[in-house]
Amino acid sequence: MRRYYCDKSVRKRTVGVRGWTGGKTYKINSYICPMNLKQASILVVDDDKDVLTTVRFLLKPEVKEIVTDSNPENLQRLLSDNRFDILLLDMNFISTINSGNEGLYWLRQIKSWSHKVAVIMITAYADIDLAVKCLKEGAADFVVKPWHNKQLLATLRELLEKRANPQASSLKRSPSGVEIIGKSEAMQDLFRKLEKVAPTDANVLILGENGTGKDLIAQFIYQLSLRKNKPFVKVDMGALTDTLFESELFGHKKGAFTDAREDRTGLIETANGGTLFLDEIGNISLHQQAKLLSVLQNRQVTRLGSNTPIPVDVRLISATNVPLTELANEQRFRKDLIYRINTVEITVPPLRERCDDILLLAHHFLSMYEKKYMKRSFRLSETAKNKLRLYSYTGNVRELQYAMERAVIMGDSELLEAADIVFSPLEQSTAPATLPTNNLEEIERSTIEQVIAKHKGNISRAAKELGITRAALYRRMEKYEL
Repeated sequence: MRRYYCDKSVRKRTVGVRGWTGGKTYKINSYICPMNLKQASILVVDDDKDVLTTVRFLLKPEVKEIVTDSNPENLQRLLSDNRFDILLLDMNFISTINSGNEGLYWLRQIKSWSHKVAVIMITAYADIDLAVKCLKEGAADFVVKPWHNKQLLATLRELLEKRANPQASSLKRSPSGVEIIGKSEAMQDLFRKLEKVAPTDANVLILGENGTGKDLIAQFIYQLSLRKNKPFVKVDMGALTDTLFESELFGHKKGAFTDAREDRTGLIETANGGTLFLDEIGNISLHQQAKLLSVLQNRQVTRLGSNTPIPVDVRLISATNVPLTELANEQRFRKDLIYRINTVEITVPPLRERCDDILLLAHHFLSMYEKKYMKRSFRLSETAKNKLRLYSYTGNVRELQYAMERAVIMGDSELLEAADIVFSPLEQSTAPATLPTNNLEEIERSTIEQVIAKHKGNISRAAKELGITRAALYRRMEKYEL
């Protein structure tokens, strides 16, 4: 083991970090988490001596302290004796086995020891599924070796900033300003996946209910991709009839059909070199699917009325509100096309599964529409907040946005009450009818009371034991006046 100090001063740590939201104080592991890489202490554990030498030379002038070790058996002692901000941990320590299971084992051990050190997993294999698995197990990030030095340093800096300012992770902004808001665990997992997938050229299938923001996710991926300076072409597949499908997507030559008065470039050809976004792809017919599959396999299009194929190079992003299990039905959708469009699958969670984001989004929309309609600043009363938390959101984020826009337009007072929050009757008409009162409701009420009492009022734990979301539990509590 080697220890390198980049200066001789000893870093002193005190409790509390000032956040950007109202001067709030966040306690992080009882010490100040540095935002500056120069103040950071980093541990690297890898059995490849060349990797340790390389990372040592890279980080020595950049950080306060760099410690390297080739034996993961020393991890517990190292973490007990020292306070590290970031641990770079190899996935494989046995040369003949490259499953990554060793790294996952040690990651789980670190988490079981309750160490708050941020763990970045390193591997020689660019496996996205393995990356996602590491993130789900608690890793802060994932890098592939050999890495680009600038990229590794940027990853370290970004991670330190996130730890020093946890609330900043509730907003993700692309270079061109596309914003995704969310601090819930579901959204943090989504952010991590997007940051990994976006810079690649992998085809992406975005799944999610209507109103969850699949279009926004597609734009975000595009603007973080290597094709961000190339065309982004969106196609609403549900709006294309059989007669328009080939002409719109593939283009046509003059005279190819009655109304073809001039040559036309198809949308796929227009997206050449850039990104093609096929929205609502689950709505196209089997005949259309066969045509699309041929283009994606051969990477070339042939305009209607022509026999000359035109090479195309596009990164494909698709979206659908159809669940993957239904999409996989061969009578509805070709499996070979699913595999072609679904190199990586991104599922956007419905709003009812990200309750922590409801008020965050509500305040965002309030601010947005205050500016749009040149209104005074509004505040939400506690009754309004409770109404927002307990609603089912059949229409997801889009429905919340509608409700906040209406509240800004119609609000008479700067303090918005529950009566000022009106949800769309279109969505309420599709909500399931309320079950009649019977003995089952009494059983449910009693069960909820017992579980809440068991967990001493901890709603998150009670909801987990009951197998429902926190929002669903809040709705039942309101129903039974608990």
